[in-house]
Amino acid sequence: MSMMQEFKAFAMRGNVVDLAVGIIIGSAFGKIISSLVTDVIMPPIGVLLGGIDFSGLGLTLREATATAPAVLIKYGVFINTIIDFAIVAFAIFLLVKGLNKMKKEQAAAPPPPPPAQEVLLTEIRDLLKKR
Repeated sequence: MSMMQEFKAFAMRGNVVDLAVGIIIGSAFGKIISSLVTDVIMPPIGVLLGGIDFSGLGLTLREATATAPAVLIKYGVFINTIIDFAIVAFAIFLLVKGLNKMKKEQAAAPPPPPPAQEVLLTEIRDLLKKR
């Protein structure tokens, strides 16, 4: 098998395609959560803490000069990122918890009874075995 055929077989497996779709959806979900934190959650928290804009918080290590920009530690952006992570992690936790619950419910459900034809054929087979 040539390398190209092997790659095609690998890339077209269901797991790889599912993974690609998951990464794309996850990326979009991450952007939505970032916007939620930055634009919806942090402004009220900033107001409650006295009008603080977290994205602007930082520590200046060196002032800007005519030839070099300022050197900053932007801990406000870091706080936003931590909140983003916490929300995404919690949402994924809830998703996995829900999926696990559905799997348990499916596993606990008794299998459906066989069709009447199969039951009849089984009875006939058993009667023939007795002869």
